[in-house]
Amino acid sequence: MSSEKQFIPYTSSKMSAVESLQAATLFEESMEQRRSVRSFSSEPVDRAVIESIIRSASSAPSGAHKQPWTFCAVSSQEVKSKIRKAAEKEEYENYHGRMSEDWLEDLSVFGTDWNKPFLENAPWLIVIFKKAYDLNPDGSKAKNYYVNESVGIAAGFLISAIHNAGLVTLTHTPSPMNFLQKVLDRPENERAFLLLPVGYPAEDAKVPVLERKGLDDMAVFY
Repeated sequence: MSSEKQFIPYTSSKMSAVESLQAATLFEESMEQRRSVRSFSSEPVDRAVIESIIRSASSAPSGAHKQPWTFCAVSSQEVKSKIRKAAEKEEYENYHGRMSEDWLEDLSVFGTDWNKPFLENAPWLIVIFKKAYDLNPDGSKAKNYYVNESVGIAAGFLISAIHNAGLVTLTHTPSPMNFLQKVLDRPENERAFLLLPVGYPAEDAKVPVLERKGLDDMAVFY
């Protein structure tokens, strides 16, 4: 492998200070409207939109540019039903013994339980898998770096892209998530990281009243 470094000029549309603040403020205002939604419309979402938001997510930085992720986009009703059945089995156990009383109390304000109809109602499910390592053509292992950090950043990009496309989602983490590897027949080097139902909100969708931390409570400037 050649050790010669290849670089190209970086080009961007540089903004003035005023333009930069305007752009930052507009993005902030848009993201302030983002909410986790559990009630989805069955209205279809074109595959081209899903492809675009996945490409946006894949633009995230990663350790040594290994891009240690796989995005599985599921629209098949049969596969979604299998995922729901397996997820609800794990969630039932969580709500009936695995979760602590403190955890259940913290969740009570959201009105959630082990039933997860959104896994079938949403037109798409996107399951993000992290690659603990890559597989070379000869079957040998290739190391990946900062896998959790890299995939976490890509997940953030994906959520932002979903919101930017006028869609809604929910970060769902039925634990344990090993069943997703089996249902989707993923290779041994992939582990489920996050499950995201994606679509339009149902007409009667509601979200809890929440207050986000203010800047003084979450940021420190030096």
